[in-house]
Amino acid sequence: MFVLIAFLFGRNWPLFEALAAVTLIKYGIWAVAMNLAGGWAGDTLTFNNYMLIFSHAGMAIQAVLYAPYYRIKPWHLIVASVWTLHNDIIDYVFMMHPWVSARLMPEIELIGYFTFWLSIFSITVVYLLSVRKNRLTLEIQ
Repeated sequence: MFVLIAFLFGRNWPLFEALAAVTLIKYGIWAVAMNLAGGWAGDTLTFNNYMLIFSHAGMAIQAVLYAPYYRIKPWHLIVASVWTLHNDIIDYVFMMHPWVSARLMPEIELIGYFTFWLSIFSITVVYLLSVRKNRLTLEIQ
């Protein structure tokens, strides 16, 4: 929300852009995967599950669509990376993770491992789209 408000005023807020981009991709994909995994494990997917699947997929897509407007520097991505990976430790070492289907709980260690690599993937995507040289950049008008 802070990033969009800054964009509306023709400004950039790169630290929040980095946090938003990494977490939009990570949690967008994570929620889709966990809802589908619950269905695969035998849960009945309801309207709420499908709403979560489509809205969270939209989050990941949103991060990619806005990427040319981000002005993220390497240190912004480093801070976002530390925060995101620290969150994974809190979630899966201290078992404060988001709700998952009871059918998936026996595999919570595997979910934690998946989540760690999803964080690495999200950080890499943000680096490739928003930090590295020769990336596509657009100006806020």
